[in-house]
Amino acid sequence: MRETTNRPIFVVGSPESNWMGEFALNVGASYQVGVARGDRTILSAMDISRAEFFANFGGSINNLILSHRSDLEKKRKMIRPSSEPKMRWVDGTPEYSLHICALRKLFPEAVFVHVLRDVRDVVRSMLNFHRVAGFELVRNESQAYKYWLRTVKACAQAEQAYGSRVVHRLFYTDLIENPESLVRSLLEFVGEPYCARCLEPLSKRINSSNVPADFVAEDPATDPRVVEEATTLYTELQKTSLPTKPFSAAADEMEAAFNRKVQHIVTVDDQLQNARRTIKTLEKQCRLEKQETGDRALL
Repeated sequence: MRETTNRPIFVVGSPESNWMGEFALNVGASYQVGVARGDRTILSAMDISRAEFFANFGGSINNLILSHRSDLEKKRKMIRPSSEPKMRWVDGTPEYSLHICALRKLFPEAVFVHVLRDVRDVVRSMLNFHRVAGFELVRNESQAYKYWLRTVKACAQAEQAYGSRVVHRLFYTDLIENPESLVRSLLEFVGEPYCARCLEPLSKRINSSNVPADFVAEDPATDPRVVEEATTLYTELQKTSLPTKPFSAAADEMEAAFNRKVQHIVTVDDQLQNARRTIKTLEKQCRLEKQETGDRALL
């Protein structure tokens, strides 16, 4: 029996599930609460480190996903020979761009593929997303540009923080124009052998927003400074290569941002508990006042 491989691949930067990023934040908040009283709490008393706490949850998620892969294959009508058990999984959504630090805590051996596409094409696609999904992904052109900027900036920071061994940048144009070369490079990055069948999914367009050929995204209400910032960033990333070595300053910044989010969750939870206690106290006082008023009326 083969061992399960806890080395998932996350595709980030360009539009499936996005629950794990928020889940990791809640794991961090739970750990912080669990060690708040030192050795008086079980996590501290048993010397369970934060990294171990995260990794165990990540391992459970990995095992759960692998154990249910056959259910997914049935629903998607995928035919997989029993001699080819798949021990790794891939998940992708733009939202994971904002949770790379968190996902690395759950899955320390995970790798990330940053799909970089021309911002103008992404905006056109996002504005026409409703043609396929039946609902709007963004309200307007301005929001589309800002969404692209937020996710791509996060991916670029992760590239700096973790280096090219953890984050791989993939240009969408290469995916269209040189698919075999790109797929070979991508598989080499994730440590998997190349197979010609890997090109089959690229024989047809998937997740297309069916953008009309004559559709033009030029809303006069969109701030031109936002458009310029986005197009400039795309141009710069096309010219710059990924750092081979991680930059500790960028990693520290991402770690600090993650910790701030965790602290916010803990603080909000404390405030919620205090509010509930206050409500109960006020309700009790109200009942007592009503009872006293009733008693005086009887007199």
